[in-house]
Amino acid sequence: MVTNLCHSADSNILNVTATVISKGNCTFRTKTSALNFGSLDPANPVDKSVDTTIIYRCQAQGNNPITFTITDNSGLYKTGSNAPRMRHTTQLTEYISYRLTLNPTSATVPKTIEFPLTITGTVRGVDYQNAAMGNYSDTVVVSIDP
Repeated sequence: MVTNLCHSADSNILNVTATVISKGNCTFRTKTSALNFGSLDPANPVDKSVDTTIIYRCQAQGNNPITFTITDNSGLYKTGSNAPRMRHTTQLTEYISYRLTLNPTSATVPKTIEFPLTITGTVRGVDYQNAAMGNYSDTVVVSIDP
């Protein structure tokens, strides 16, 4: 008696990945910071600018300088790129637009030296002259690469 044995082939997909890390990296020395516009008076709507400073440091192999870029994501309530807004904490349809300026946004620096990143926020009087009373806030992610 002859038995027919049927063999079937099978396969597996193997995903192979690797990440090549940068020869240098830059990091912020502090992980959180604040930009507080304070009290805004709609009866006297003047432009208001405030600054904060974040310290960063870059490291590299050897004595090579590092070129980096710094960007922000325009916040949670943005209306587009470079168009951040703060949202009222209880009246969720109320917003105040503001502007962020990062300085520097890119540079080539020597390794292991700390440098300041200055972030300037500006809210124009015209953007809050009709704003609802109360607290407004936003969260912006600032990134440095590499």
